[in-house]
Amino acid sequence: QKVFGVGVREGTLARIQTDSVVEMLRALYPELHFEIVAMSTTGDKILDTALSKIGEKSLFTKELENALERNEVDLVVHSLKDLPTSLPPGFTIGAVCKRENPLDAVVFHPKNCGKTLSLLPEKSVIGTSSLRRAAQLKKKFPQLEFRDIRGNLNTRLKKLDEKEDFSAIILAAAGLKRMGWENRIGQLLNPEDCLYAVGQGALAVEVRAKDQEILDMVSVLHDADTVLCCIAERAFMKRLEGGCSVPVAVSTLLKDGQLYLTGAVYSLDGSDSLKETMQTSVNYPQQNEDGPNDDVQHVGITAKNVPGQAQEAAENLGVELASLLLSKGAKHILSVARQLNDAH
Repeated sequence: QKVFGVGVREGTLARIQTDSVVEMLRALYPELHFEIVAMSTTGDKILDTALSKIGEKSLFTKELENALERNEVDLVVHSLKDLPTSLPPGFTIGAVCKRENPLDAVVFHPKNCGKTLSLLPEKSVIGTSSLRRAAQLKKKFPQLEFRDIRGNLNTRLKKLDEKEDFSAIILAAAGLKRMGWENRIGQLLNPEDCLYAVGQGALAVEVRAKDQEILDMVSVLHDADTVLCCIAERAFMKRLEGGCSVPVAVSTLLKDGQLYLTGAVYSLDGSDSLKETMQTSVNYPQQNEDGPNDDVQHVGITAKNVPGQAQEAAENLGVELASLLLSKGAKHILSVARQLNDAH
């Protein structure tokens, strides 16, 4: 009896996310056996350093990929936003599940319950470890102060509630929801206020690129709309060469066969920014594309059950939007941001 090993990084949220994917697989394949294998990763071990300073893109994924490569596990569940836009050779994203709410959320200190960011007293301190969030919110709320806060969700909420250091913290709504802490969300930040991170709110299943059996098995988890949105977002990021260490932000909308992508880059204090929106049609039929190109990846994602031309269009949209921003000076904004961040 074959057992499929599912790798997961330590931590409650990672575990909940993995459990949810394994539950979907068990429901689809009641005859198969799945076993969850927990491991710790570099990113989790260096919690005292600001994420953006560590600079290693594959921070949370390295050890998991090693296990995948050694056949110790057969699939690994990640938050898509933790996966670099270029995966190491031999790996691919075999499934992108239906996206949870991609927005950022504000969680307030109990004494500020019922407030919004604009109602907080001047010089209130907001905790976030994300350059992207800080850059956008500094510009929108110049009266507030932003400070680094690290640790997993539990740790951050504890720091918020039990100390008086922070008036509020910013977290992804999706993580709070998956942890069952939706009731702590005091304010959702709409894309007008704060564009989100590439892939935010989506779960990805990473597999060995050559393992057709497992690729076929997990591909049923793909959500076509999420796949197209995330291909566009990842292609945008890749063309800009963004990562943890620079403020790059997006939002996508798929409506009536049209894919709209808004993308932006920011200086660290948010004073300098470029933001544009483009759209493309992704209204293509599914074609049976058996043959030599059946292992086509788009920014690391393999989705044979999503129309190839639609994936192509989504990827081109991301590349073209990035090129537009680059032609307007995005490279300069990002390289200054990178240098300042490295200098800290």
